[in-house]
Amino acid sequence: MKKFILIIILAVCAFINVFSQSSFPFDVKVSGEGKSNMILIPGLSCPGEVWNETLEHFKKEYKCYTLTFHGFAGIKADSTTNFKNWESSIARYITENKIQKPVIIGHSIGGGMAMLLAADYPQLIGKIVVVDALPCLGALSNASFAAEKSPDCSMYVKQFQSMDDKQYYQMQKMTMPSLMADTTHLQQAIEWSVKSDRKAIAEIYCQFLNTDQRKSISNIKCPSLVLLEAPFANMKPVMEEQFKNMKTAQLKYSDKALHFIMYDDTNWYLAQLDSFLH
Repeated sequence: MKKFILIIILAVCAFINVFSQSSFPFDVKVSGEGKSNMILIPGLSCPGEVWNETLEHFKKEYKCYTLTFHGFAGIKADSTTNFKNWESSIARYITENKIQKPVIIGHSIGGGMAMLLAADYPQLIGKIVVVDALPCLGALSNASFAAEKSPDCSMYVKQFQSMDDKQYYQMQKMTMPSLMADTTHLQQAIEWSVKSDRKAIAEIYCQFLNTDQRKSISNIKCPSLVLLEAPFANMKPVMEEQFKNMKTAQLKYSDKALHFIMYDDTNWYLAQLDSFLH
């Protein structure tokens, strides 16, 4: 009888643990040996693997929590695909797991997420590193951009889902080289995108494109490092206007990287992080 009760208890505990993990719209890989904390948020369609070089560099100094959102890079999408929901879920994960003042490093939409978290939950965040993301991507091509309360993303979803697998692969094969100067990881990035849930990435891209943080970033109080791709160095007045309300921000420009700065200019990228975090 005691053995039976023990089995029931263990089963219930296992269920609670699985339910707790599945209640987040992302998977988390925990690694590293350090006493400080670091949370790494990938960009659109990318898994946590995109941060391998960063993890290797900081694993002795930080305990690292690497996220992969559901719907990205082969992980099944769920019903919670929403940019703001993902933000609040990360804040809840930090709180529930008692992660003290983590450094948040985010690439692309992950960089946008880092800024949202630092503005909306300043008490939780220690520092942020924004890797090639802007407070308002929509304003880059439309000076009079104004965010909608509830954007209609059906056009993006239809566009992504209307292509067959071969057409979608060819689109990614044509697009990805404009985001990555170093071709070492090019094929891998294409495969991540092809394996992603098209509805999920279309909705998240649409929602991020409709996000305007140019005013809200004034709430960011923690030290902030913004690393930008080389082409943005030719648009410094525009970049400075985007980040003008983020008083804690240090803007740094790579002299050779495209969007995937951690791949294209790895040594410079890691040197910037070392200088900022120490």
